[in-house]
Amino acid sequence: MLPTTAPQDASALERRLSMDLDAWTRHVVRRHFAPDTGSPYWLKRRDTLAFDPLDITHYAELPAFGHFTLAELRDLDPVDLVPQAVPRPLSGRVFDSGGTTGRPCHVFYTGPMLDHHALWRRFGLRTAGFAPGRTWIHATPAGPHVVGEGAAQIAHLHASVVYGIDLDPRWIKQLIRGCRLAEVNRYVEHVVEQITDLMSSRRIDYLETTPALFQVLARRRPELVGRLDGVGLGGTQFVPAMYREFAGALEGGLIGASYGNTFGGAMGLPAERDGEVLPYVPHYPEVTMTVVDKNDPARTVGYGEVGQVRLTVLHEDLFLPHILERDQAARYRTSADWPCDGVANVQPLQVSRAAPEGIY
Repeated sequence: MLPTTAPQDASALERRLSMDLDAWTRHVVRRHFAPDTGSPYWLKRRDTLAFDPLDITHYAELPAFGHFTLAELRDLDPVDLVPQAVPRPLSGRVFDSGGTTGRPCHVFYTGPMLDHHALWRRFGLRTAGFAPGRTWIHATPAGPHVVGEGAAQIAHLHASVVYGIDLDPRWIKQLIRGCRLAEVNRYVEHVVEQITDLMSSRRIDYLETTPALFQVLARRRPELVGRLDGVGLGGTQFVPAMYREFAGALEGGLIGASYGNTFGGAMGLPAERDGEVLPYVPHYPEVTMTVVDKNDPARTVGYGEVGQVRLTVLHEDLFLPHILERDQAARYRTSADWPCDGVANVQPLQVSRAAPEGIY
């Protein structure tokens, strides 16, 4: 589905950033639990709760719902999470998670959710300094993965020409679980060859890919990377040492970053202290991120302290309270320009053969 013209309105983001989070929380919770507009899933859950969700008046009261378990999204019909206020029959895309911890989870994206995704995407491109009207390679997962929408967003909202190269993160993770590392290397080589073929035969201004793939490319073909005007990176393996390596390889080119998954994302802010701090701000108010104690998720850690990322999704058409992510980060104090906390220096909480990150 192509982005609509709605995200081109810069005032839409200003309105979002000025919203009162408590008022937005009340609006979303009521929409999902009201008998005439609620989502089938949450209306069914209402009778199992020890409180009346319509009594929720503040964002800080959301812990009453407990932590939403993403495993429920593996077998649940994603349509059941969409409020009945959205006219039936529904028409739209179902996007999947990457399947790091097992079978993928499924989420239905309504039109307003895609507009929200595109709005922040366009703002992120502008904030990082990527010029419109350029030529890109977009080498990320596509198909069932919402990150693949980025190619169309760059083309249609940033007036650019985009070459697409697909990645299959599930296959890579399956190979890693099976200790088939030779096949992993062949797959990476296959993807890198496609990127270098394009970069060798025409002018490419920008590349969008994962930190792990860009690191391979920068080490194998530094002369091609040095020609780029910038790179956009998305994933959970972007650390300060990588930032400094990439900055040197790009010879002054831009480095933009984003963090997130199928359920919610965050826009990269400018790196601080020569890449020692790599901060992100969530797509407020529909997405918020809290850094909590790894051993006591009820406690929010102090600024600069490292803990587990807790994601809360407050779309009008999707309510997922307090997801404990598989990532760790430092709690980041944003400037007065932002109405919420950020996260910084995101890394996987734990990497194992059973839950590999692969090339993403």
